[in-house]
Amino acid sequence: MLKRKCDNNIARTIELAREMIRLAQEGDQHREDPGCGVLYGILLDSGYQLLKLAEKEKQAHIDKGWWEESCGVHAKEEKGATP
Repeated sequence: MLKRKCDNNIARTIELAREMIRLAQEGDQHREDPGCGVLYGILLDSGYQLLKLAEKEKQAHIDKGWWEESCGVHAKEEKGATP
């Protein structure tokens, strides 16, 4: 768990973006028509865009010295977990 609420929200956004990417990849594997391909393509693109923005903001908080963990709830982000 992160100490600052704003940092927790960034960490949750990173988790959400990674879940969007996973769902888009899985959905694309099981799609049965072109409409689903469009849906999952947009979801994948959006997930990567959100992830990039959230990771940039996380780095800004780290650079400012704000990013402090009080326990390991979001430790996988710190270890470089990928989608």
